[in-house]
Amino acid sequence: MKSLIPARTNGVVLLDPMCNEMDEMFQRFFGWPVEAQQETQAMTWAPRVDISETDKGLVVKADLPGVDPKDVEVTVRDGILTIRGEKKEEHEEKQKNFHRVERFCGQFFRSIPLPTGADESNVVATSGRGVLTVTILKKPEAQPKKIAVNSQD
Repeated sequence: MKSLIPARTNGVVLLDPMCNEMDEMFQRFFGWPVEAQQETQAMTWAPRVDISETDKGLVVKADLPGVDPKDVEVTVRDGILTIRGEKKEEHEEKQKNFHRVERFCGQFFRSIPLPTGADESNVVATSGRGVLTVTILKKPEAQPKKIAVNSQD
């Protein structure tokens, strides 16, 4: 009967070369070591966003629960919408036999390329119930024009 456990040669698992090749592929593709990528993911977070386009503009909704609107910065420059800020959260719990304080603090950053025709001077950002809503209107010449269809009968 053949064993399903990989054979070892001088203490080295035969699958190690394949694992090393996969790590190198991730390094080439993402531009950083796998270990550094895991550390970065643990230290930062990026808010989830929903992006929708209408005839009049673009609407971006970012989930920012627990983030104070004064800690959020929204900028538009060279066709890129940037949302950045900092989340500061502290939870304190006191009981008869213990006292626990948990803190979370981290910066976030999202960059979203805008479509051609977006009016960078006409941007409105509002925040409510943990959702940041950014509306970027289209320039008038970029908005679709309705064309009447005439009957020849």
